[in-house]
Amino acid sequence: MTGGTRLSGPHWRRVVAALANQDARTAYAQIVLGATSTDVVADLNAQRRNRAIATLLDSGLIERNAANELEAPEAIFRDLLTQQPRRQAQTGPARFMRLGRIERYPANMAERRELLAWIVSEAIEPGEHLTEKQVNERLLSYSDDVVMLRRYLVDFGLLQRTPSGSSYSRQEER
Repeated sequence: MTGGTRLSGPHWRRVVAALANQDARTAYAQIVLGATSTDVVADLNAQRRNRAIATLLDSGLIERNAANELEAPEAIFRDLLTQQPRRQAQTGPARFMRLGRIERYPANMAERRELLAWIVSEAIEPGEHLTEKQVNERLLSYSDDVVMLRRYLVDFGLLQRTPSGSSYSRQEER
């Protein structure tokens, strides 16, 4: 919800954020279990209580019924699940990644080169000269085995290393 954008209806991020707040979570549990509006988090001061209820109302986890009582709609989680997009078949380097990290290296050398070329294009700017430590720090975002990843990048000619080993740079496009 950055830049002033408001989400309408229930949204999973808002629901999770609401449930991450201890006061809101306690209030939600009490409402689900049938507490009346006056009994919901009655042990909190008015400001914290009102903030917890407002958070739950804004997230869609609770709503006011015709009698102005708080209730937890049963459809909220079903509605949230229907908002989730179907997983699409991954293509390109994404097939070998999970959560932005290399899950496995492709056996096919053309596909491996494609994956490695994508990583080097993401991690190192053209013309940038880095120490081995700097390269390792950047590659750590993609793999725990940075030594092997760095070696693959050099072996595939995607990363150049000075003869002294003091500097690495991205291979210039041909």
